[in-house]
Amino acid sequence: MIPGEILLDAFVNANILICVAYLLWRCVREAMARSGIGQAYGAQLQILNSVFLLIIFSPLITMAYRSLQNVGMAGSMNFNLSDMVVSYYLNGGFEMKASDLEGLIHMRDTFMLNVINGTGWGAKIAIALFLIGFTLGAVRLIYSMTCLYKIVAQSYAWRGFGRVRLRLSDRTLVPFSTRGLRRYYVVLPSHMLAESHELKVSIAHELQHIRQGDLEWEIFLEALKPLFFMNPFFHAWKRQVEDLREFSCDSKVLNRGVIDVRTYCDTLLSVCQNTLRRDRAFVIAVPKVTLVTADRSSARESKLGMLEHRILSALEHRPVKRQKALSLTVVLLLAITLSVTTISIQRSGDWSQDRLMLSTVVNLERLDEINRLSTFGRIRN
Repeated sequence: MIPGEILLDAFVNANILICVAYLLWRCVREAMARSGIGQAYGAQLQILNSVFLLIIFSPLITMAYRSLQNVGMAGSMNFNLSDMVVSYYLNGGFEMKASDLEGLIHMRDTFMLNVINGTGWGAKIAIALFLIGFTLGAVRLIYSMTCLYKIVAQSYAWRGFGRVRLRLSDRTLVPFSTRGLRRYYVVLPSHMLAESHELKVSIAHELQHIRQGDLEWEIFLEALKPLFFMNPFFHAWKRQVEDLREFSCDSKVLNRGVIDVRTYCDTLLSVCQNTLRRDRAFVIAVPKVTLVTADRSSARESKLGMLEHRILSALEHRPVKRQKALSLTVVLLLAITLSVTTISIQRSGDWSQDRLMLSTVVNLERLDEINRLSTFGRIRN
């Protein structure tokens, strides 16, 4: 394959894997909830992040599998989905015209070839939508980062330790954390200096986000959003990460026992209330991790429900033991499933015996059609 075709193939595979991984994740989360470990938020967040890394590095899995095939170690193993469908069809598994089945199997190859060459209305529309969406997403990301940089730059240095800098700002009503190339920044509303309990909760919460690596993941997922903007499963995945990191952060802060549950919940409600009273000029941009997300726009109304869930979770909080072992077990099972899926959705590299047989059946169908039309023409004459 040419380089452009390789990149497009990897992009299509990544979108498919994100869809499959999200559906598997929903099943896992439902099973965990039914098993009484639904509050293992740290484990769930680790599972999501680990699985997404597996998706990003899925081309390496394909390369490893093909290397094993080349040396004869995986020659007898064929996980290709299209080959399995063809084999099932030839064995009488289902009825369908051979030419129609061949068209379905080659649909992806045909579409990718049209996109590479820019031929066909469908391919041109897909290219136009992708370019428009990618451009708008990239512009939005750059604009948001510029706004965020200005907020941090115009804030006042307060304290610092190690690579973390605490800053005060009059431009935000919600505490948030972000990072530069080397340092982490926790930006606090200046009015919180008069509210010691809110200040304590906010600092503890944002420092926990830094410990969990949430800032790096937020930046990473925001950077990928222009690429996967047309994939609804990617946006659903990102929302799951955003929700779980808040639940995980809440539980870990409360587990330390330094801050009581009532003070923690009161702070969440107070920050959210202050935000809703002010205008939209105080809504800061991405990529950052905030203490509370609350926006009055209709697209973000679910965030108020999210705040309610966080408070209920904090009130019903009970630690879940052995979260690392749990996350490792689930990640291993999902890794095996997604690895097989990665191999199965690859384009077939050569003509297998079943594919040759299908091609023969298609040619026989075409010959039969030609003979039928010829016979019909002679009868008319």
